Order: sequence, then C-alpha cells, then structure tokens
Amino acid sequence: MNLNPITQLKLFAIFLLKSTIILAACIFSIYGCSEASAKKTFTIAYAPNESTEQSTDARNGLAKDLGMALGMEVKEIQASDYNAIIEALRTGKADMAYLGALSVALAMERANAEPIVMKAPNGDKKLATYRSVFIAKSDNERINTLRDAKGKKIAFVDPNSTSGNLVPTSEIMNAFPAEKLNSDIIHTNGEFFEAVSFSGKHQAGLQAVIKGDVDVVPISDQILASEIANGNAKEGAVKIIHSSSPIPAEAMIIGKTVSPELKTKLVRFLTTYDNAAYFAKVIKVPGARFVPTSKEDYEAIVTLNHNINQ
Repeated sequence: MNLNPITQLKLFAIFLLKSTIILAACIFSIYGCSEASAKKTFTIAYAPNESTEQSTDARNGLAKDLGMALGMEVKEIQASDYNAIIEALRTGKADMAYLGALSVALAMERANAEPIVMKAPNGDKKLATYRSVFIAKSDNERINTLRDAKGKKIAFVDPNSTSGNLVPTSEIMNAFPAEKLNSDIIHTNGEFFEAVSFSGKHQAGLQAVIKGDVDVVPISDQILASEIANGNAKEGAVKIIHSSSPIPAEAMIIGKTVSPELKTKLVRFLTTYDNAAYFAKVIKVPGARFVPTSKEDYEAIVTLNHNINQ
C-alpha cells in the first residue's frame, strides 16, 4: 500500500512518540523515581528495651528532627521482640531499626540489612562496646559467682538478645567446660538450671531478680546502670556475679528499602545528632554519640552465633 509523504510523516511521528513513552517507562522501572516522590514516610523500629514510657519524648524528638532532615514523615514501630523487627526489615515494613549485636548479625543474614552507625560513649569508637553481666539479689548468699548459678532459676531476655542470651550462653559453657554443655541443655527446664524462662526485656529480668521470682539474670551493664540512675532499681539491690568480655555496641541498621542516596543522608544526620535526652533515655548512655560502622564490626558475633546455635 502506497502512502503519501504527509501520511508517512504522521505515522513516523506516532511511532517516535510511542517509542519515547516505552523507553521512559523502562528507564523509570530500572532507576525508580526521585527520593522525594517515591518515598513519603520513613519507619524506625525499636525493641522493648528502648520503647519505655520514659523514653517516649526523646524518641519522638529524633523522629521529628529526622523528618525535617529527610523531608518526609518519620514513623515509629514499637516491636514486641527482636524477631518482629528483623521480619519488619525483611518485608519492608521498617526502614531502620536500633538493634543489639546478635540481632544485627541475624538481620544481616535474614533481611540483607546493613549496620550504618553504632553508639559510642563520647563519640569514641574505641569505647563502642558494652558487657553482659549476670546479677543476683544482693542478699542472696547462695549465689556469688557464675558457678553458683547451676541448678538455680534463671531468666534470659530474648532468644535473639546479645547480652541477654547469646553471650550469657557462651559464658555459661565456658564456665563449665567439663559439663559439655550446649544451648539446648542450658535452655531446658530441669537440665542444667532448675527453671529457665525469658523475661522479654532487660528491665523485666532485673525486676524479677529484685522480687525474688528468679535467682539469676543476664543483663546489659549499660541498661542496669540506666535503670539504677532512673530510680527503677535501688542502688545495691542487686550484685554482679560475673561479667563478659566486651561486646560490639548496638547499631542503627537499615533495610533494603533504603537507597544509597537516603543512606548517605541518614549517616550524615545520625553522626551529627547530639540530642542529649535521646542518648540518655533511649540509647541508655548519657553523652554517647553515633559513629559510622559496617558489617565487619559484627563478624565476631556472626561466628559466635553459628558456633552455638547452628
């Protein structure tokens, strides 16, 4: 069929327009739209330890400040446990979370998440560690060392807690080498301990010891100090019977929903954030600041978890 030159020109223009639209759609699907138009809200997940009533205003303060820096609304999830946070990162329901070292390691493996900053006293990365301590009631004369805890009632924090379960499990195994212990024996009622439970958060374990509901609990030394400083436990109510080696500090970790551009903005904001109330009430270390971190800082915890639980 022969077409006149004008008709041919019109058809070519239509073809060119359609091709341009298709090409633009392909580019859009590959690269996405801009950060501002693509993402309207940013969600942070906190564990029970950081989601206390005393820290509400400080958490809200960070959300407001971060929202202004990012130009988007910042929301908060108060998760029931560490697994819920990791799952939220995996499914994209959370963009960032504040987690302990073991949960950081698990999130790296399960959710392809990435730690970007860690807490550090006075902003010094050399001090970016804490310890797991075993505590008993001060007037409990039967328990003065970790070896005295055998056959007693113990409450760990959460299966995915670093200082509340993973490291304490390792410390117990090391304290009783002849027993040839493993995680299953340690966590089974009537095996190594008379009774084993999980308190859900460090603060609950501390109160269980004070009330006499359990004999021993492992707890973060920084959370213990914070609870005493805030008047939630009396000075001298409990005694430390064992302390672990240093543990990599908690980190802010981002999920797959965070683009490289947004990651850069987050690191810049967090490493310059200096709200004293936030670090005192949420992070539990007055005077602390966030410093850059990476997956390499948590490789030792990844290895320890594999050795004990896999």
